[in-house]
Amino acid sequence: MDLIQSTKLELMQLLLNTNKIEVLQRVKEVLEKESEDFWDELTMEDQNAINEGLSQLDKGEFVSHESVKEEIKNRFNI
Repeated sequence: MDLIQSTKLELMQLLLNTNKIEVLQRVKEVLEKESEDFWDELTMEDQNAINEGLSQLDKGEFVSHESVKEEIKNRFNI
């Protein structure tokens, strides 16, 4: 049995043995929060900006890290 499976079994045993509603509610909240998609928490403006950036990448419209480093070196005589 791997670490994940053994941890799950241990957690199930701990959950079955507790009678504290606060503990159960907190565990439930943690598990529900984990399943949420961060995308839904972003504003529409942020989602649009990310989608635009991905679209630009797909079209090859980007500046490479190397060219930015070179431009900085030249501009600031580094």
